[in-house]
Amino acid sequence: MINQLSWKVGGQQGEGIESTGEIFAIALNRLGYYLYGYRHFSSRIKGGHTNNKIRVSTTQVRSIADDLDILVAFDQETIDFNYKELHSKGVILADAKFNPKKPEDTEASLYAVPFTEIATQLGTSLMKNMVAIGATAALLDLDIQVFEEVVKEIFGKKGDQVVAKNMEAIKAGFDNMSANLSGVRTMQLAKADGKKRMFMIGNDAIALGALAGGCRFMAAYPITPASEIMEYLIKKLPALGGTVIQTEDEIAAATMAIGANYAGVRTLTASAGPGLSLKMEAIGLSGMTETPLVIVDTQRGGPSTGLPTKQEQSDLMAMIYGTHGEIPKIVMAPSTVEEAFYDTAEAFNLAEEYQVPVIVLSDLQLSLGKQTVEPLNFDKVEIRRGKLITDELPELEGKAYFKRYEVTEDGISPRVLPGMKNGIHHVTGVEHAETGKPSELAENRKAQMDKRMRKIQNIRFNTPVHKNVKHEEADVLFVGFNSTRGVIEEAMERLEKDGLKVNHAHIRLIHPFPTDEVLPLVQSAKKVVVVENNATGQLANILKMNVGHANKIVNHLKYDGNPFLPHEVYSKCKELF
Repeated sequence: MINQLSWKVGGQQGEGIESTGEIFAIALNRLGYYLYGYRHFSSRIKGGHTNNKIRVSTTQVRSIADDLDILVAFDQETIDFNYKELHSKGVILADAKFNPKKPEDTEASLYAVPFTEIATQLGTSLMKNMVAIGATAALLDLDIQVFEEVVKEIFGKKGDQVVAKNMEAIKAGFDNMSANLSGVRTMQLAKADGKKRMFMIGNDAIALGALAGGCRFMAAYPITPASEIMEYLIKKLPALGGTVIQTEDEIAAATMAIGANYAGVRTLTASAGPGLSLKMEAIGLSGMTETPLVIVDTQRGGPSTGLPTKQEQSDLMAMIYGTHGEIPKIVMAPSTVEEAFYDTAEAFNLAEEYQVPVIVLSDLQLSLGKQTVEPLNFDKVEIRRGKLITDELPELEGKAYFKRYEVTEDGISPRVLPGMKNGIHHVTGVEHAETGKPSELAENRKAQMDKRMRKIQNIRFNTPVHKNVKHEEADVLFVGFNSTRGVIEEAMERLEKDGLKVNHAHIRLIHPFPTDEVLPLVQSAKKVVVVENNATGQLANILKMNVGHANKIVNHLKYDGNPFLPHEVYSKCKELF
């Protein structure tokens, strides 16, 4: 009996690899297991190796596993590419069609199962993935009926006969594998708690958070790995009186979002690194005109087109300093799917309260990795619109204009919607006076710059740092952001068992940096290990700029397109002691 299982299915892109993993994972989620999934896929539409690795556990997991229990292979390339992850008692379930060969340097068992042949006999080779699910069920001693509800949901629109055929394929795979095993069960999962939980990717949580936060319009251009946000909102926004517009490019998306926000509609735009580069001038316009703007950046491998379907965290400095000139902005970085939901909803409040662009920073692993999510609490979401004036304005004297950019103590000026009586003012991207009229006077320039920069000196954000602090003085403080949280948490557990004292600070508010929260943790640690998916240690450099103690800080970097594994973080730390 095992409490955790690591399962991977692989083959050529376009032959049902994703749906195989989806059906397997959803069924186990509904039994009450916790899951974490990560897809490796090519930037091609069809063809090229792809795989889906899914971790199943009786307790919460937030990262992919170091090793592999079961590898389902639809081609030899899948075996050759992935077999080294298998531990000595691992199992390869391979389609007999390609005469699979087990590499000599693995102790894992190989079972050649006629996935394609069985499926073809049942009517179509397309059902080979269902046969593979049945073989997996036999290996795990699962009742195949747990898949029936999922199969009905996915194939129900195609009719009862299609559902029945797919279930027949699952049963045939189960029976064939059972005969191969001769009654021996090499792996059996401990029973789950049976509780109902959500199972979703980070992009869906971001989109749902936008809906809950009052977003009613999205302007965007498709790009991996952000497109699912737009696809989700295309389906959901019309029912709430909202809409999505696919613009001609990223520049149009950003400027359209600024216009809609100026008109009073909470609006979202989302993209990845190349798209954010195109949006930078518009982000500066948002800062200068003090128009709220929420932008999602799902980081991927760069530069240029780079690795569009691979993991990286290299947009950090660009998101803080990418605009020409200096503007106040907020950069948030959720680390779990739950945080992605709540932080996105809160981003709209911060954008309106401080009248600044707010960037919700994600990465490919968080955006596209699918994980178990506890039920979301919509009562936690509130709508705050800051200094937006909705009451009648007093009459203006003579030909006076409304002071939209009035210099105030907190730097935040009163805001009105266009068309309000007595609210007329100029809006321009050049430097301006309190009424918005262009002004290049030195005294005015300094007053307006100081006003704008004052806005984010006292940001109110509930949890700027996720802290796991067990010790007043630590041997090691781990620091990370976005999806590295799970591997850090696992490495911590292993290091604590080795007798090391370990603390963890995961940064959720990247800019303005929460120095007061982080500095005491850095001061009380012997070493600070910063874990990030980039080549230059961008978070570590931000840490040095804001808290100092550069002599304590150790970089742990990975930039080959793959996410960290728990043992990599553990081993890096062990090298230090």
